[in-house]
Amino acid sequence: MKRGSSHSGVNGEIITLSHHAEAFLEMLAVERGASPRTVESYRSDLTSFEKLVVKQGEVSSETSTETVRSFMASMGSTGMAPTTMSRRLSALRQYFGFLVAEGIRSDDPTANVDSPRRGRPLPKILSENDVGMLLTGARAVKGPRGVRLVALIELLYATGLRVSELVGLPLGALARDRSVVTVRGKGGRERMVPLSLPAQEAIEVWLPIRPQFIAKDQSSPWLFPSKTAKEGHLTRGMFALLLKELAIGAGLAVSAVSPHVLRHAFASHLLAHDADLRSVQQMLGHADISTTQIYTHVLDERLKSLVRNFHPLANGFANNTL
Repeated sequence: MKRGSSHSGVNGEIITLSHHAEAFLEMLAVERGASPRTVESYRSDLTSFEKLVVKQGEVSSETSTETVRSFMASMGSTGMAPTTMSRRLSALRQYFGFLVAEGIRSDDPTANVDSPRRGRPLPKILSENDVGMLLTGARAVKGPRGVRLVALIELLYATGLRVSELVGLPLGALARDRSVVTVRGKGGRERMVPLSLPAQEAIEVWLPIRPQFIAKDQSSPWLFPSKTAKEGHLTRGMFALLLKELAIGAGLAVSAVSPHVLRHAFASHLLAHDADLRSVQQMLGHADISTTQIYTHVLDERLKSLVRNFHPLANGFANNTL
């Protein structure tokens, strides 16, 4: 068995990398120009793999898909983070890709090994009181910009539109009676979203003010036009900045407020008030209902938090003494 150089493994034991693994690391450094830190990271990942391979009396360059799966399972059993497991599998994929390219083996044992699932982070949301404070702050902004800001927030909170959909709404997207708005979303799919009464009222106040944001002697097809933006309408960045300013005035964490967080608030607040999940999916424009279901997890976590923080027997629940 042809071996390569030695490298310290877990608990300080010496693991000798195979000749082929060393050749792969050399290729990374010489041909791909990988930094010493990157090469060392790959070396560490390959060392972990070869530790298992050696125990099984195998050679890494000749190992099987079953061994790769055993390696992934062993990492999962230790509670290793999915991100670390994915990185190590990526290292193996590149290593075996190198072996195939060099004609050392004809197949890739990682080809049919699935990457570990990463837990999907729960979206940030605002409470109903937080949204109320933002609207109060918007109403305190004087002049046409304040009117526009109220209309933007009311419309976003009433519909859960993506920010690009909101700022790029054509004037013609509004129904004549202002009861619904027609949105063209991802993939050109159209959906109709009903408007709340506060949103309808805010738009009615905004429409007479709207011409002030259009250059003189010109027209604009946009609901929220802009004289300066090259797009011809309010930009996503400017709206996000306006929200950040409102957050500061309302005493909310700037990092917790964004147009997308208001979209999250729309969905989670509807579900908290017993809205149908399928209806929320349609209004959000999600192609797959599993995307919408993330908001049910948000509600679950909030309910658990309420019990932990406010239930008189919360400590008993936490300690399983009841």
